[in-house]
Amino acid sequence: MGNLFEKKVGLRGETTSPLVLRNYMGEMPAHFPETKVTLSYDDEAVYLAIHVADRYVRAVASGYQDNVSRDSCVEFFFTPGEAVSAGYFNLEINCGGTMLFHFQKEFRQEMVAIPEEDGRRIECTHSMPKMVDPEITEPAEWTVECRIPIDVLEKYGPVVRPSPGAVWRANFYKCADRTSHPHWLTWAPVDLPKPDFHQPRFFGTLKFG
Repeated sequence: MGNLFEKKVGLRGETTSPLVLRNYMGEMPAHFPETKVTLSYDDEAVYLAIHVADRYVRAVASGYQDNVSRDSCVEFFFTPGEAVSAGYFNLEINCGGTMLFHFQKEFRQEMVAIPEEDGRRIECTHSMPKMVDPEITEPAEWTVECRIPIDVLEKYGPVVRPSPGAVWRANFYKCADRTSHPHWLTWAPVDLPKPDFHQPRFFGTLKFG
């Protein structure tokens, strides 16, 4: 499966083709927001930019490590290397920029909630207000962009630093668990009957250019 989902990830500042979330978990959602991801890097950090053409947008989680997946949310689950057995990070950010950031060997096993002092080092910008309530029911586009310092990741597990030819395993998700139109979208397919993003065995392959 890795070769099928291999993508070239360019240097920061270069034009790279976005990854598009075309798959879903559970039943086919009535609302399927177009979600595109661009990932790039330099010597110090990985840069993530996500654009969503959405509707039924909501954000009520307000504090670091709140359950942002209930809101209109985008997520980056990744092992910074090829061996998913080394553990993975899950970075979850709602449309208002509120973040949840964990590292775990396996789901609910040896889970580490990244302390806020390290979470604050992830620079994040967002186009929506921090709180979106009541829900926006008209079409609405929004973006989330963040800078993830490599030295923060190295505090919690082994990291293959991005460089030409380096490989990470990852998946990107879009969800909105408690909006009026919930959905669970994925980049690499997750072959399970019910939504469950904590499935590193289904991670796709990112190859840095």
